[in-house]
Amino acid sequence: MTNNDTVYFVHISDSHFGPTADYSRHGHQPQPCVERAVELINNLPSLPDFVVHTGDVVTDPDEESYRRAAAVFSQLTVPVYYVTGNHDRARDIRRFMALGPHLPLSDDPDVLSYAFEVKGYRFVVLDARGPDEIDPHGILSEAQLAVVRAEATAVGPPLTIFMHFPPLPMNSIWMDLNMLVLNGDVLHQALLPARQRLRGVFYGHIHQSMQTMRDGILYTAVPSLFSQFAAWPNDAVVREDPDYLPGFNFVHLLPEQTIIHQHTFPRP
Repeated sequence: MTNNDTVYFVHISDSHFGPTADYSRHGHQPQPCVERAVELINNLPSLPDFVVHTGDVVTDPDEESYRRAAAVFSQLTVPVYYVTGNHDRARDIRRFMALGPHLPLSDDPDVLSYAFEVKGYRFVVLDARGPDEIDPHGILSEAQLAVVRAEATAVGPPLTIFMHFPPLPMNSIWMDLNMLVLNGDVLHQALLPARQRLRGVFYGHIHQSMQTMRDGILYTAVPSLFSQFAAWPNDAVVREDPDYLPGFNFVHLLPEQTIIHQHTFPRP
């Protein structure tokens, strides 16, 4: 990597496609919003190197929903990478969604974990989808934590992590009770050796823009592509916030800093 190398990527999440074009969830129709987002991304003034979707491609892992998602996301003009959400299945993402060039980090067909490199920057996708009985929490298996420890060494290229679930508490009652990856502190400790080269941990799931900084590591969530949750400290139950618009993040990875530019857009 040279000092002039910059990587741009678009972070999207939680598209929640359904089996029909007019499928609705949380009072909104996902598909028209995602179609609008794809149009906006394809026409950004600066073309990203890739797009990453951090999970919940669909609401129910059925064939028609994935086919709809694949048809829309295939219109993106750059490589697209996917993370397994709690509403997804790794096997289905592999079957239906076209992934950009990558190197698998697991040989388990039910785990979607891989790495890829762009301009000397390394990107690692983790799969924290747990058994159905802990849903909507996630958990990282010992095998996935071993991947983290192998990747998060002190020396190496700039490193970025993608996952679905938030690793650290968010100071919102209902989110912290329901939405976390259960061994997030173990993940955080495993990442610490790499903090000087770690550019960020990017996740979805919470349908909300949120940034957390701990021990020099940046954790950042992106809005859902169609509907947002409220996340105030005293929120004790799940609540959608109708005032929050769909959105995505345009991320700049420069040799010396990370810039995250949030874009929101009106629902069609």
